[in-house]
Amino acid sequence: MENRIPRPEDLEPVERASVDELRELQLRRLRESLRRAYEKVPHYRRAFTDAGVHPDDCRELADLAKVPFTDKADLRDNYPFGMFAVPREQVVRVHASSGTTGRPTVVGYTQDDLEIWAELMARSIHAAGGRQGDVVHVAYGYGLFTGGLANVVVASVELVGATATAILALVVPLVALALVVVLLVMAYRVLRRFAGRRTTS
Repeated sequence: MENRIPRPEDLEPVERASVDELRELQLRRLRESLRRAYEKVPHYRRAFTDAGVHPDDCRELADLAKVPFTDKADLRDNYPFGMFAVPREQVVRVHASSGTTGRPTVVGYTQDDLEIWAELMARSIHAAGGRQGDVVHVAYGYGLFTGGLANVVVASVELVGATATAILALVVPLVALALVVVLLVMAYRVLRRFAGRRTTS
């Protein structure tokens, strides 16, 4: 079997960084993210103020524990676009939950977000041995909810230079739907027979 472990020279500089370099990068990006949320999203400004914290209080990674959690109720209370840190016009894709247990939760992505996401996944595919010329089957269902990663996975596979195939991504949900219909019909028939026996006895 071909050895596909990436050679050090094939890796990005950040993938060869020391633990200290990674922690420095994480802290810098964490502080940027906290500051952006505080300045751009009214919900976060209120939540930080209520918790008695400010983005400048984050001096080390452990300070993340001081930051208030974001939970599903926050997403629902700010439905649909109240959690966006950029103007809605800069959001190129919106993923949402189905809303079956309440108000849907919405997540918006800028073009930059999607490119970063695809690059991150492409690095993961490359680290796992994916190479140009490979064929990668994407079995995720297509859909605009955050669990529906198919579009981003396909973009990631293409960044690696591999070929993405997603034939079953549409077939599998249809097969599942057909099975549900068959089970419902069977249950209906069983219930009719049972009801018929009760009326004749």
